Amino acid sequence: MGEEIQYSRFNKTDYQQFSARLDQESKLLKSWFDNKQFSTTSLMAGYELEAWLISNTGKPAAINEDFLKQANNALLTPELAKFNIELNVDPEQLSNKVLSTFEHKLDELWSQCSATAKNLKSNILGIGILPTLQDSDLTLKNLSLLDRYRALNEQVLRQRKGMEIELNINGQDHLHVSHKDVMLEAAATSLQIHIQVPQAVAARYYNASVLLSAPMVAISANSPCLFGQRLWQETRIPVFEQAVPTGGYGGAASGPVHRVSFGSDYARESLYECFQENIEHFPILLPVHYKTDLEEVRHLRLHNGTIWRWNRPLIGFDTDKTPHLRIEHRVCASAPTTIDNIANIAFYYGLVHYYATMEEPPEYAIPFADAKNNFYRAAQLGLKYKTRWLNKHTETLQKTILDKLLIEAETGLYKLGIDQADSKRYLSVIEQRATHNKTGSQWQLDFLNTHQNDRTLLTLNYLRNQISGQPVHEWDLETTPC
Repeated sequence: MGEEIQYSRFNKTDYQQFSARLDQESKLLKSWFDNKQFSTTSLMAGYELEAWLISNTGKPAAINEDFLKQANNALLTPELAKFNIELNVDPEQLSNKVLSTFEHKLDELWSQCSATAKNLKSNILGIGILPTLQDSDLTLKNLSLLDRYRALNEQVLRQRKGMEIELNINGQDHLHVSHKDVMLEAAATSLQIHIQVPQAVAARYYNASVLLSAPMVAISANSPCLFGQRLWQETRIPVFEQAVPTGGYGGAASGPVHRVSFGSDYARESLYECFQENIEHFPILLPVHYKTDLEEVRHLRLHNGTIWRWNRPLIGFDTDKTPHLRIEHRVCASAPTTIDNIANIAFYYGLVHYYATMEEPPEYAIPFADAKNNFYRAAQLGLKYKTRWLNKHTETLQKTILDKLLIEAETGLYKLGIDQADSKRYLSVIEQRATHNKTGSQWQLDFLNTHQNDRTLLTLNYLRNQISGQPVHEWDLETTPC
């Protein structure tokens, strides 16, 4: 969904042509898997970071078209709503000083974004869900001016036969609202971490990513509220799942196979199983016809781009056009500061490498159903969620991270050849966040408790703290004008 489309109103022929091409490309993809034709390049790292544009009073600012025109940077792209943008980075080899390189590049890009926003009398903010967001902000007048988003909205509603989209979330409070469009998806922004992996080990890295989603969503939680209601520690999870409620064939939107989901299983043999499931279970959403070579698998990649597993396999290409496999880990919220984002990235890379290279695959010990339950409960309860993690004892994720996962992440980063000073710097942020149970979400909740649920005050002081660059575990609850 990251690419613009040449939009037209789709007809029966469009679906037939797309389906035929999708079938051809899927057969080609299977031959690549069968004949081991994917890139053998060593592990590569990358990420995408979504952010908010807000006014000086802390409200959403629907100005991304003017912002992007003025910024004029290919690493910046629009998101679904006019008040969201996405920051990207060129991929780097997953070794040595990649983490501090990412921090430096993100700082530079964020500084440019901040300066551009200030020129437009606004600010850029990294947070999962904007506290001041109102239901009335999520209307089609705030839909980004791109054909792909207009088409997505129309096709989701077509498949739902005009039924309204409902959010129904039970947390500390209860939220129940309905919409006539997909704009609810724009309520949440995320950090999406990419890892390019050789085919021989791709299934192991995918399964490890699935397994690790629970501690990752808990430690990175930064979305506790929506429309003034206190919901989950990571409310992005139910929001996104319910905002695009169109599923598989035969009305599976209300069944087990959803377009936004944790997935249906670990990969047993290869990542091709996910692409096969795409065809078998998900109707075509955007039947755009590309006049491209079969080897570009454009139709297959677009179809995959309309299915949002929290851990999503991707097909890409090296500079020499050799196809490669990537895993997109989508569970983290956009974090409070640059160092918090890079710390989340470091924790994921260290853990995923450690678990993917364990002699006995850990997915044998934790059934998929347990990994899935862990994920949703961790999103609800955060670091206080209790689970068994490859042992007989039930502990909180907070204790599991401090006693076990940090050591494993450090080992994983060491095995990757990550600079040890970098490893220590970023993992210490995770350690302090876990020690004090001070995620972005918990800081927001504590602030609301201290300041009579003042969401505007929360947003402006969050911005002040973000500008300071201090990681969220060092933030206090005092109020100071920005």
